[in-house]
Amino acid sequence: MSLRDQSHAALLAEMHGERAQTLGRIARGMEVALAALRDFDAGVVSDPEKSREDLVAEAAERVWFYVVQRDVLGIHGHDEALRAYDVPDEVRFRMGPRRRTA
Repeated sequence: MSLRDQSHAALLAEMHGERAQTLGRIARGMEVALAALRDFDAGVVSDPEKSREDLVAEAAERVWFYVVQRDVLGIHGHDEALRAYDVPDEVRFRMGPRRRTA
């Protein structure tokens, strides 16, 4: 293998690693948002300034980030993954960017 081929292979490996790490970070953010919503529904309020609507919107945005990153990686068919993370239908139906209020 030429030096050029080795460099190209090393660059590709690094890019794949970065993409995987990004998916992991996004998944952790999604898990945190979903846990906050579940806690709120269970009566545990960690941030009294956030309404349930705020938590649903945040979770929906985080789930959307996760689905988009999976698409970027060429991973399609998200239903199984969203079931594994126990994403509520309410959040799935609202997936997308949050509307920012001024």
